[in-house]
Amino acid sequence: MSQTVQVVFPCKEGQGAGFLAVLKEALAETRAFEGCESVEVYTEADAPDRVILWEKFAKRADHEAYMAWRAETGLSGMLAPILTGEFQITYLTNHPDV
Repeated sequence: MSQTVQVVFPCKEGQGAGFLAVLKEALAETRAFEGCESVEVYTEADAPDRVILWEKFAKRADHEAYMAWRAETGLSGMLAPILTGEFQITYLTNHPDV
């Protein structure tokens, strides 16, 4: 079963739209990364500077490898001036029988 991942980026006030522009290019690489099945991008309806990625990877280890690669490429550091704090990653477990 695929690993669903939620990543929340708390952007500084007024920076959400600029962050989405950065993501447009960056997510092409994400979608091409081994194990990536899909990535959807959302903003909170009442807080447009809070950007949420809903990702599916073949397995958690694929996402962890992806995050390690992103750290190596320096993207995380580049985002620091746009964010109010650390982005949050949550690995979700599906319960289809409930």
